[in-house]
Amino acid sequence: MRLGIIGAMVEEITPLLEKFGEHKKIQVGGNTYYEITKGVHKIFIAYSKIGKVHAALTVSTMILHFQCEKIIFSGVAGGLNADLKVGDLLLAEKLCQHDVDITAFGHPLGFIPESKVYIEADKNLNALAKQVAKAQGIDLQQGIIASGDAFIADSEKKQWIISNFKADAVEMEGASVAVVCDLLQVPFCVLRSISDSADGSADVSFDEFLESSAKRSAEFVLKMCESLLEA
Repeated sequence: MRLGIIGAMVEEITPLLEKFGEHKKIQVGGNTYYEITKGVHKIFIAYSKIGKVHAALTVSTMILHFQCEKIIFSGVAGGLNADLKVGDLLLAEKLCQHDVDITAFGHPLGFIPESKVYIEADKNLNALAKQVAKAQGIDLQQGIIASGDAFIADSEKKQWIISNFKADAVEMEGASVAVVCDLLQVPFCVLRSISDSADGSADVSFDEFLESSAKRSAEFVLKMCESLLEA
C-alpha cells in the first residue's frame, strides 16, 4: 500500500515523523515530502502549508506523483458545535467550502457547478477510525467540517457558518483535500482535534492548544496506520 498523510502545519506532522523515525526527504513543487518504508508499504507525509490551495496541491502531488492509494488528513480545527471541547477528536462525515459563494447565479452557498456542496469521506476509512477509537476507549465524534481560507475568530461569522452549513467544526484545508480525492477517486478521511472555539478568543486558544491538539490527532492517525498496514 502507498499511504499519504497530510497536515497543514509542521506541528501537525512532527509527532508522526518522530514516531516513524527514519525517512527520506523528497522535494516536489516547493514542498518537502517524507517517504517512509514499512516492509512492502510506503508512507508519504507532508505538511501542505495553510489554506485550500496548498492543501489541494499537496494531495494532488501525493496521488499523481507518489501514487498514494489512500489519504488521511490530520490536524486541528475550531469547534462550532457547542458539544465539542478543546482536545476532542472529530471525524469528518462530509466536508464543504464555506467561502464559496456564487449565489448571484442562483446556486446555493458552497456550490460549484459540476461539483456539489458536500463531499463525503470514505466510509471504509471512517469505519476503521471508529474501530480504532473503540479499541482505544476514545470518544471519537463525527460531523460536518467546513473549510475556508480564513481563520475564524469571530462569533458572528461562526454562527453564520453553523446556520448555512450545519457544520460542527471549521478549518482551512479539509474540503479541498476532499474535492481532489473525490475527483481522482481516492479514498480519504479527515481527522481533526479541536484547538479553539472559533470565537473572539480563538487566537489565544489556538496558540495555547495547537501542539497538544495536533499531537492527539497525530497519535490517533498512527493507530490507524498500524491497522491499515496490518490488513
